[in-house]
Amino acid sequence: MSVNKSVAEFIFFGLTQDVGKQKEIFGVFLILYFATLLGNFLIVVTIKTSRTLGSSKYFFLFYLSFADACFSTTTASRLIVDALSQEKTISYNECMTQVFAAHFFGCMGIFVFIFMAFGRCIAICKPLRYTTIMNWHLCGVLVILAWVGPCIHSSAQIFLALRLPFCGPSVIDHYFCDLQPLLKLACMDTSVINFLVVSNSGAICTVSFIILFISYTVISYSLRNQSAEGRRKALSTCTSHFIVVVIFFGPCIFIYTRPPTTFPIDKMVAVFYTIGTPLLNPLIYTLWNEEVKNAMKVLWCSKA
Repeated sequence: MSVNKSVAEFIFFGLTQDVGKQKEIFGVFLILYFATLLGNFLIVVTIKTSRTLGSSKYFFLFYLSFADACFSTTTASRLIVDALSQEKTISYNECMTQVFAAHFFGCMGIFVFIFMAFGRCIAICKPLRYTTIMNWHLCGVLVILAWVGPCIHSSAQIFLALRLPFCGPSVIDHYFCDLQPLLKLACMDTSVINFLVVSNSGAICTVSFIILFISYTVISYSLRNQSAEGRRKALSTCTSHFIVVVIFFGPCIFIYTRPPTTFPIDKMVAVFYTIGTPLLNPLIYTLWNEEVKNAMKVLWCSKA
């Protein structure tokens, strides 16, 4: 594969060029980033060490927290560092690495989202057969898919990115490297590559959202046979989960399923799925889950 490399580095425009606002961005996003890392770290350690969180749903939650922490680190850490930097530069190789890592961990989170939704469908629709269907062999196969699928997706993204020739301005109007802002800088007709991006990233986002929407619809329909209290608790949990799904997939679909064009609002839209969702997931899966909260109390109180 030929690599059309004609620039040594790129320059990030960032969220804003206002010096005062850059300091605010540094403070706000540093707090959000550390909160994201702390929340996901607590979930990973708690599930890994707790004896009460041994079911398949917590098995997948472990990988979701891992993917969220890595995804946020791939994108948010660069935004935070650059907020106080005079030169917001990134080398060509680092940029390509960031494209691969962002799509890999983002796609892994999508896969785990779908597997967790499938598990919830089984738990509510076929509660007596849950442990039989969601056995450890199936969970192992699904986790392998959660690694292999994103690897294939990210490899396709990086294959497209490496074929882009850059011969003009190297300023990326974004805070991290991604295909859309890179396509804008390429000195070639990018309509075919954009179509491939839409067929890849756009299709994954859209199809995944449809699958998740159908799964939550099935869950809501199945709750009619439960008691009023059970229905209320299940709806409350599913509603909070679906809100996170919308916050993640809404911006992703907006970014990756349109013609080759970029808008100034793209950067703020990207904040929702690169920083917002990884922060919300640990809150949603702990505040609405008594088992996780109790396991955390037992684990961390015993260490105190």
